[in-house]
Amino acid sequence: MPATETTSHRLVLPADANHHGTLYAGSLLRYALENAYATACRAAGPAGNLMLRRVLSLECRRSVPVGALVEIRGAVLQAKQGYMVAGVIGMPLDGHTLPWMDGLLGFAQVDAAGLPEAFPEPITDFAQGGLWKPLRDRLDKLAGIRGATADWIAALEGA
Repeated sequence: MPATETTSHRLVLPADANHHGTLYAGSLLRYALENAYATACRAAGPAGNLMLRRVLSLECRRSVPVGALVEIRGAVLQAKQGYMVAGVIGMPLDGHTLPWMDGLLGFAQVDAAGLPEAFPEPITDFAQGGLWKPLRDRLDKLAGIRGATADWIAALEGA
C-alpha cells in the first residue's frame, strides 16, 4: 500500500510577501509547518496529540512571487515510539523542474501534561519511492544529531 500523502495548495498573497514581492521566509515556514502537521496528524489518528519538536531541515531553492499557486506535499518518513518525522516538498513551479522548497519536521506525541508518550497506535505508513528519496537520504544523514535538551538541563543544574 502506498504511503499516505497530504497535499495542500496555497495562493501566495501580498500579506505573505516580503519587500521584494516574493514569499517571505516566515510564511514559507508556516506553509511547511501546516502541511507537515496535517500529515503527522493523519498518521497519528484521532487520538494523537502532537507537538512540533524540531525543524530538522528546511531548504528554499527559489523565490515564489505573489500570485503563484503553490502545491505542497507531505508524507511521514519515519516514526519511532512517540516521535515522527514528516517530509514536505514544494512541488516545482510552472516552467521549473526542481522543488521550490523541501523540509523535514519532527513531531512528538505528548500526553495532557505535555510530556512525551508513545503513539496511540503504531505508525507504519512511510513514504517510499523517487519523490521522497532526497528527503529520506537527508534524514539518514541527520540521524546522528540528537536534541539539546540534556545539554540545557546540565547547564541549568550547574548554574
